[in-house]
Amino acid sequence: MKTDFWIERWQKREIGFHQRSINPYLQHHWPALGLAPGTRVFVPLCGKSLDMHWLHDQGHSVIGVEVAREAVADFFKEWGVQPRIAQAGAFERWQFGHIELWCGDFFDLSAADLGDVGAVFDRAALIALPETLRQAYAKKLREILPASSPVLLVTADYAQHEMPGPPFAVSDAEVRTLFDGSRIELLEENDVTDVPDNQRFRERGLSRLVERVYRVG
Repeated sequence: MKTDFWIERWQKREIGFHQRSINPYLQHHWPALGLAPGTRVFVPLCGKSLDMHWLHDQGHSVIGVEVAREAVADFFKEWGVQPRIAQAGAFERWQFGHIELWCGDFFDLSAADLGDVGAVFDRAALIALPETLRQAYAKKLREILPASSPVLLVTADYAQHEMPGPPFAVSDAEVRTLFDGSRIELLEENDVTDVPDNQRFRERGLSRLVERVYRVG
């Protein structure tokens, strides 16, 4: 899937994937990571997620990466602040306080960019990618993150033939293959098929939707 797909979705405001509230899995499971105040947290393919505000309110500095400039601009506009904007290599870096959003392609990141990151929250990155890119994504994470940085990962699983992604179906078996060699702990698993917010998936032909939350690393 090319970056143009996501840029176009944001330009057309076709952003049904954007959550209008803080992710409950994040709120429930994040404290168990036991991170020190001030730990820098990475949010890949972040959009304008409100989860970044929640992480900031917990005392973390936050770095998000997002390819769509509209999403980055919306984040700060809706926050009501004026960020500093500067070019940093392949990225346009928007920064206010302890939140930085880097506008550019996730795959252009280097280990030097994330060398001080202490944890990752992935609610919308892995499941935004087709199968052909998920292995590359997991490999890239291993390359650019410090080995000690845990990932709180949220996935969606369903019969892929029933609905074209995104979000794409990611099974438990695939998670364990993608992150083979890392500690993988399944923290929570829920059938959310009949949750009102998921009605749009029913309308697209989905018969069952399962969400899983993992700690990786």
